[in-house]
Amino acid sequence: MTAQITKPVSVPGAESSGSARGTATPARARRLARAVLPGPSAGANGAAMYRRWWLPWLWTAPAIVCAVVFGVFPFLNTVLLSFTDAKPLGGAASFVGLDNYTRMLDDSDFWLATRNSLLYALIVVPLMVLLPLMLAVLVEKNLPGIGFFRSAFYTPVLASSVVVGLSWQWLLADDGLVNTWLEKAHLIRSAIPFLSDPWLILLSAMGLTLWKGLGWYMVFYLAALGNVPKELHEAAQMDGAGAVRRFWHITIPGVRQAMMLVGTLTGIGSLRVFTEIYMLGSSTGGPGGADRTLPFYIRDVGLDPITGNAGYGSAVSVALFALTLGLTLLAQRLTKEDDA
Repeated sequence: MTAQITKPVSVPGAESSGSARGTATPARARRLARAVLPGPSAGANGAAMYRRWWLPWLWTAPAIVCAVVFGVFPFLNTVLLSFTDAKPLGGAASFVGLDNYTRMLDDSDFWLATRNSLLYALIVVPLMVLLPLMLAVLVEKNLPGIGFFRSAFYTPVLASSVVVGLSWQWLLADDGLVNTWLEKAHLIRSAIPFLSDPWLILLSAMGLTLWKGLGWYMVFYLAALGNVPKELHEAAQMDGAGAVRRFWHITIPGVRQAMMLVGTLTGIGSLRVFTEIYMLGSSTGGPGGADRTLPFYIRDVGLDPITGNAGYGSAVSVALFALTLGLTLLAQRLTKEDDA
């Protein structure tokens, strides 16, 4: 009878279970690290294998800190101050509840500033939406020397608002270039009070805003016009559509999203206008403060070192924020309805 020799059956890992039970292999260490610090999905490869979940937050941390320090904290602080009687130069402040908001509703100067801001937006926004678009259509074509005109239209954007305001002061003064030219052309008998009549100051400030912003928003429309298919214009032209008809039925629908963006940005900027009124209407905001906008009014009532009330100015700032937010949400609502 033949003897059979039976070999012991080895279990994988059993030989090292006793000796290396407390020692972690490199593979097990990597698995443990991935379990403690969640990383990418199991199918990731390359550098993504070693990327941790907190790495994107590390890169965005400076921007987040700046946003919190210079954006979120000032906003929250303004809301808190609106319920106090704080002074511009500091000192003890007491809680007054809704007194600042009640005072604001009964303040005729506040409603005058609100009217000027809304009127500014109602006039400037439609013109700023259409005029840069028409300008972009004119300079879109690659014609000889068209680069010079594009640069010329964009030049006011690069100039400082204060420098532009001083230039318009010189142009619109009683003895300025505009009145002098109109008198020599025998179109007027006396100087037009551009800088002393309340309504003319407001209209002149609107003209300054339009002139300075045309080139900026023209660039927006030039980018949008590049996405409008040329085949649509060619097909419409072959069907006998003229330039005006192609503009209304092809160009405008093609740049509708850009128009909504320009309208939203212009509306926010119109409600925040300050420099134009200050430069053309002096530090009082026109005769008797008749042309003051909401930012101008906030400066007068909230930042004056002697008579100012930072709490009341903060309440007006919160009202301006609510008005701006409401117009922005309205613009988004209109955009969604157009898309539907």
